[in-house]
Amino acid sequence: MQHDFFSALIVLLIVLDPLGNVPVVLGLLRDVPAPRRVRIITRECLFAMLVLLLFMWAGDRLLHAMRLTDASLEIAGGVILFLIAIGMAFPGMGVSFSDPERGAEPLLVPLAIPMIAGPSALATVLLLAARQPERGWTWAAAIGLSMGLVWLVLLSASTLARRLGKPGLVALERLMGLLLSAMAVEMLISGLRSAWAG
Repeated sequence: MQHDFFSALIVLLIVLDPLGNVPVVLGLLRDVPAPRRVRIITRECLFAMLVLLLFMWAGDRLLHAMRLTDASLEIAGGVILFLIAIGMAFPGMGVSFSDPERGAEPLLVPLAIPMIAGPSALATVLLLAARQPERGWTWAAAIGLSMGLVWLVLLSASTLARRLGKPGLVALERLMGLLLSAMAVEMLISGLRSAWAG
């Protein structure tokens, strides 16, 4: 499955799931003053972006060291994305990271990892870099822009929660889960086709 900048951006936005993280941010930072909240969200988004970029640039070496093929990575990525998608579309099923530990101010965990840069996002950037390594700067730009959009959404968490309400946020997350499941199936088909052809 080949990607360009736009399709990579869409996939990244879905797997980063900023709208799904709005309730988490509200819960984690509800007792934090607004100016401090901006600094925390900015810091955590930067951490998440650095982790994604590191995973993307080092992905080829990681694959080589673990003796993994592109097809196996694509199939595994499709499975992970599908499990995440099921959890988004049908809460209580699939894989979810929506119950972080409460208490201390988040630092790297759980907001940057795994809430923003979770397994599905890491698998996605690793897959992009493995399938089309010559487009590394394109993927880096897609990661940067998608993280900028995530940052804007998380900064607007309180406003979004008020305007959309809980039903609106749930509906949007389920719609994103449906889109992600279709992309996951496409990745699985592409990976299986590559494995059989090889």
